[in-house]
Amino acid sequence: MLPLRRFGRTELPMPVLSLGGMRFQQSWSDLPADRITAESQINLRVTLERAVTAGFHHVETARHYGSSERQLGWLLPQVPDPARILQTKVPPQADGAAFEAELRLSFERLGVDRVDLLAIHGLNLPEHLEQTLGPGGCMDVVHRWQAEGRIGAVGFSTHGPLALILQAIESDAFDYINLHWYFIRQDNRPAIEAAIARDMGVFVISPTDKGGHLHTPAPRLLELCAPLHPIVFNDLFCLSAPGIHTISVGAARPEDLDLHLEAVRLLPRAAALLPPIVARLEQARRDALGEAWLSSWQDGLPAWQHTPGGINLPTLLWLHNLVEAWGLEGYARARYGLLGAGSHWFPGSNADALDQSVSEADLRRVLAASPWAEQIPGLLRGLRERVGGSASQRLMSS
Repeated sequence: MLPLRRFGRTELPMPVLSLGGMRFQQSWSDLPADRITAESQINLRVTLERAVTAGFHHVETARHYGSSERQLGWLLPQVPDPARILQTKVPPQADGAAFEAELRLSFERLGVDRVDLLAIHGLNLPEHLEQTLGPGGCMDVVHRWQAEGRIGAVGFSTHGPLALILQAIESDAFDYINLHWYFIRQDNRPAIEAAIARDMGVFVISPTDKGGHLHTPAPRLLELCAPLHPIVFNDLFCLSAPGIHTISVGAARPEDLDLHLEAVRLLPRAAALLPPIVARLEQARRDALGEAWLSSWQDGLPAWQHTPGGINLPTLLWLHNLVEAWGLEGYARARYGLLGAGSHWFPGSNADALDQSVSEADLRRVLAASPWAEQIPGLLRGLRERVGGSASQRLMSS
């Protein structure tokens, strides 16, 4: 069975691996009941059964994970787990009544009267936090449902900037947080520290997919992480970090659990297994990019809101680093395509406008404070040539 960790002030005994509901659903549309296939339900059933047997007591989904809530709701009573911790997530809305309607629908889809954990889903913009905490807002609804015994602890999930995440934590309105933090992206560490200081539960989301498309790892990453699979390495990296209680496993089928369970078996040896792999990854990054670039590439970069065409320079140059250092072309291609198509979930634009509606001179004007102003336009062109293509649509567009 999976080790348990106290999930902050929720006091829930949280397993170190959580079953995420983003990948097991049949469709990203909220399908009517008669369009859910028997094959899809059988797949979910065997996945859920395997997860329960392995100790995945925490199951989490969301209102806008397509058919996930409906499919899961049918199976919860058929695959019982006395220790189950059920979580769903509902996005904020400007109108409290509209939020409550979505919350009610979420409960109906799940077929439950109570959830142990509710997250306000996607506090990505300042207005989302205002909608949640303001008078008559989402949190007023949540508190009423909590008083009725229908909701346990309340948290929030976020793809937002660090400053906004810290603001949400500092409000002290939330018991836990779902956030991104894994080997290839560690910039949210101050948020984890702030959450620790307030005894909040910390749940790392999507470490396998957003952490580098590790279900289909780049050959270079496989080489550098050996003898561990990159999924195992990344899980160990996350679960060994102070303050992290659980990480999500987005399983599309039962066998997707296997490598994560291997990581848990190796967790007692993490202190010996991780350092040589981290050292190889860091050396590969230094060899590919150079110390000078690594120490200063972020200096003087404007936010995407202050860049011609909304070009998201920090994200694009981060993708450049991932491609050059570790060969994460598939991941970078997907992320590049989301820029300009991902709304507040993945804001700003990619480099397609450079040399079209945005000239190099326009770009250089906002790069005056960067020590790499002369090189950056060429780097963006190189990235565009390597991973550019058709735009992606974020699966969750709420």
